[in-house]
Amino acid sequence: MIRWGRQKRRNWQRRSQLEQVEVSTRWMLLLTPWIYFTSGMPQFLVQVTSQPQPMTLAGIVVALGLVQCLTAVRGLRQGVDHYLGTGEAPRRLMAAGLVSFALSTALLTVLVARGWVGDTVGPAMGLFASVPGLTGIYGLTVPPRRSAAVAAGGGALATCAFAVAGMAWPSLLGTLIVLALGGLVGIFTPRCSAWYIAVMRELDEAKEAQSRLAVAEERLRFSRDLHDVMGRNLSVIALKSELATQLARRGAESVVEQLEEVQQLARQSQTEVRAVVRGYREAGLETELAGARSVLRAAGVDCRIESAELGMARDVQSALGWVVREGATNVLRHAEASHCAIRLTTGAAGTAVLVMENDGLRPRPQQGGSGLTGLSERLAALDGTLTGERDETAQVYRLRAEVPLAVGGEAAVGGEVAGPVGGEGCE
Repeated sequence: MIRWGRQKRRNWQRRSQLEQVEVSTRWMLLLTPWIYFTSGMPQFLVQVTSQPQPMTLAGIVVALGLVQCLTAVRGLRQGVDHYLGTGEAPRRLMAAGLVSFALSTALLTVLVARGWVGDTVGPAMGLFASVPGLTGIYGLTVPPRRSAAVAAGGGALATCAFAVAGMAWPSLLGTLIVLALGGLVGIFTPRCSAWYIAVMRELDEAKEAQSRLAVAEERLRFSRDLHDVMGRNLSVIALKSELATQLARRGAESVVEQLEEVQQLARQSQTEVRAVVRGYREAGLETELAGARSVLRAAGVDCRIESAELGMARDVQSALGWVVREGATNVLRHAEASHCAIRLTTGAAGTAVLVMENDGLRPRPQQGGSGLTGLSERLAALDGTLTGERDETAQVYRLRAEVPLAVGGEAAVGGEVAGPVGGEGCE
């Protein structure tokens, strides 16, 4: 039993926040028919005369109420799916519920006519046990005004049947009020729950779209820089090549000069492309921290950065910058984070320690990516280490990188990480 409970808890923790909200909302909605049943039927039964025939009819009413509860549970599940656009309307279940409601009304009318039930709202409580479930199914499949009108009409017909059976007017008024309240609650409670689930799904899709746009923005920045560098040079190379072709056809001696210029432009373009790529690969740590803060904030993640003033070699700064870039990308792609903390401190034996920690763990992916593997290889070349740890209890993922401050005798460069980045939060 204990093992089963732990397994259920692990399965719950592995669900995303959207799945947890949706499952809990659905379960609460499916429990409501039973809540109405357990609150209405006892008040009805205590007013039934203790004789064989009345008790038999009352037992049939209770049995019909149970049938209506079972029908309502299944119908509400299908009704929510229909409201969300993922299923068909439960028309057969609605028809079965109407038949059960009509039979219950007929039996209660007989009890009232024979005087076998107290002249109070007892018969109304017998119907109250099933009205919210029936109106809930109907309210999920048709517009609210129409469902409210139909529920009001059904309550009025049941009240008229009790009036014909001889129920006094104060009890009739109470019956009408009880059925009206039960119908309205049954209509709007499931509909509001389904609307809440739909809004949560839209917000989750919007958050994923923000994450994809944030990653795409960084790619567009790089492609824009590359286009600015290559566009002009390629245009000039194309013109020079066309001119050299025309000169070659005429046998002009200046064709050699034009070809040399084309060759020079090609080499210059190659150098400039390498510079752009090198700048992309060796972006400063301060730039990457500011970029991660901006991207995470755009995705709705509260990001807090704590950085110490360290003197690091340029290769170390570049490697840690890659860790920040890849870590921020993983937060956007593989987590439903609401908070992310980035800490840069000094470790033992003269090392720089970078820790990125975020909440909102998702279930483990079936296949891992190659980003962290590449980072591990990059840090290993600098005698550094990279570790990733999932804390299932706290629902936190922790990425830790440790690299010596100076590598291969290269002088440390201080002060780049200090300044406005330290201590700021993405609020």
